[in-house]
Amino acid sequence: MRIISIPPKSVNERILPVKEKLFGLDFLRALAIIMVLFFHISVMFPHPDWLTYVAKFGWIGVDLFFALSGFLISSQLFSKISEDKKISFKDFFIKRFFRIVPAYLAVLILYLSFPALREHGTPAPYWKFLTFTQNLGLDLRTQGAFSHAWSLCVEEQFYLFFPLILIFLVYFNAVKKGFIILFSLFVLGFLARLYAWNVLVFPFTDSDLFGVYWQEWIYYPTYARLDGLLVGILIAGIFQFRPKLKERLKPLGNLMLIFGVAVLALAYIICMDERSLNLCLFGFPLVDIGCGFLVLGAVTPSGILYSFNSRFFSNIAMLSYSIYLIHKITIHVTQEQFFKLDIAKESNLMMVICLFITILSANFLHHLIEKPVMKLRVQFLSLTLRKSSSNVFQDK
Repeated sequence: MRIISIPPKSVNERILPVKEKLFGLDFLRALAIIMVLFFHISVMFPHPDWLTYVAKFGWIGVDLFFALSGFLISSQLFSKISEDKKISFKDFFIKRFFRIVPAYLAVLILYLSFPALREHGTPAPYWKFLTFTQNLGLDLRTQGAFSHAWSLCVEEQFYLFFPLILIFLVYFNAVKKGFIILFSLFVLGFLARLYAWNVLVFPFTDSDLFGVYWQEWIYYPTYARLDGLLVGILIAGIFQFRPKLKERLKPLGNLMLIFGVAVLALAYIICMDERSLNLCLFGFPLVDIGCGFLVLGAVTPSGILYSFNSRFFSNIAMLSYSIYLIHKITIHVTQEQFFKLDIAKESNLMMVICLFITILSANFLHHLIEKPVMKLRVQFLSLTLRKSSSNVFQDK
């Protein structure tokens, strides 16, 4: 019989590993939420005329978030695999629960309890929010409030199935062949969007319902929006399992950033016509590939973003999740209240006030819920690991 234990120092290291700060990812995260914020103002609320042109392509901020999430989450899991450590479902989902759910539930309660706060219509059934399936079958005509939670649903579904796939690959010693699965999922995304376009959307091209069905069957569903997450996973896989390729990429950080911008510029041209098959088939993948190159450039030491330390962007990045959750409520309420003070909803002043109150509200949500809950997460994981370290295992 032998006793296997984990000393306290190792426990702390497992909970709070020392990591190099990636300033480039903070910049991209801040850029993503700014783009999403401006885009939603331009399409959902009264706004200055100039914003329509500036924010038209702002929806790609969501795809940038997907690429970032795919890279960060898979990097954590891949590092355990490379160290021959078992992927713990328990630890993984505890971490995701504390990071995502408390602030999300707080905002969901606001939407369900106070109809006056809703920016548009009514929310989807509450059970769809609680099961993170609100993005499936989302019809903005009847479920417009808190509609932006669709992207969080896509990520949560990814968090559920991705560890399962990894455990399967580890069990069969086929992790390095996972690139085949990534490519297959990428191709399946093409096929899913092609089917959705031909069967569920194209028949309504000349109808007023086209936009509704396009969003319901092509823009919101998980099967159509996995490309960004897959690109992030691919980058993490290269960094973890393809060391030679990683070395070749090291001096190309700025080139990756330039290439990413060029790909996004091409995607912008393709996405100009919203009622086209080209957007469905090639627009989304190009956007996600472009975002992937931005992520790649940001995490490559030779890139300008790698050491770009900006307090402004770091703070916006820190608040990005809270901004994402609460921005539609704050913009709606702010415009309604300040309009009573004779400030035009379409004015630049109103937009500045909306942005200020949104950041202020996000700061409040972050310090009231996010920050304390994250501290609680550390304490909870520390307690869990210390309990497990005191167990005695017998090898027969």
